[in-house]
Amino acid sequence: MIDLLKKEDMVLENIKLDIEDGIAMVVMNRPEAMNALNNNTLQELEQIIELVKMDKNVYGMIITGEGKAFVAGADIAQMKDYKAEEGRNYAEFAQSIFNKIEDLGKPVIAAVNGYALGGGCELSMSCDIRIASDKAVFGQPEVNLGVIPCFGGTQRLSRLVGTGIAKELIFTGRMVKADEACSMGLVNKVVPLEELVNQSLDMMKMIVAKAPMAVKYSKISINQGFDMDLRKALELEKDLAALTFASDDKDEGMNAFLEKRNANFKNC
Repeated sequence: MIDLLKKEDMVLENIKLDIEDGIAMVVMNRPEAMNALNNNTLQELEQIIELVKMDKNVYGMIITGEGKAFVAGADIAQMKDYKAEEGRNYAEFAQSIFNKIEDLGKPVIAAVNGYALGGGCELSMSCDIRIASDKAVFGQPEVNLGVIPCFGGTQRLSRLVGTGIAKELIFTGRMVKADEACSMGLVNKVVPLEELVNQSLDMMKMIVAKAPMAVKYSKISINQGFDMDLRKALELEKDLAALTFASDDKDEGMNAFLEKRNANFKNC
């Protein structure tokens, strides 16, 4: 477990971090390498996730990229000499970080500005919501390198778009532009590049203005319930609903509704 860090104590070489109004803006910042994910970048991302997780004054996170790429993949120069054990360890390391994003009790938006290929597509899929610019391109081209997607791609892609489309994209390595990605359910919406950050911020501000416990438990219910049979998932939903009914946020939200005023939740 990484010790609790403060933003000012972190040394970030490959990622930029800005926190304003309770929203962490994370910018992948290796434009000369198309923001490829090497070990150092993954370690920095892990530190940021831990910071966002533990900091009660951070309510949501947006991830985007500098330059033409969101993240154009894993670092091939780093991987080219890996054999079975090193490859498995690298996959395990990256998966553990992306799992932390998926399990984070706070909302995460991927603001996909450009190329989201390989590990970049997988990073975006670990986020709760994907907003793509009209310049974004998605794909899992690992078969061109003689390997398979291993940062979660074979699993998350099939869950988002269905096994048939996932197999097509992974087997062929075909890249898809933002509009096609949206039509297949890989992204939530497509916006002009120049509006990407502002629209992502607008959506995140809308989310963090809601009851934080309700957002957190909605995320848990969706993520965990997806792999359960329906009856067990409904039991999970009831248990989590009970926790929200016992919260101060429920009292505030319902009183505000009846009093015809805006709710003032604790994290807002």
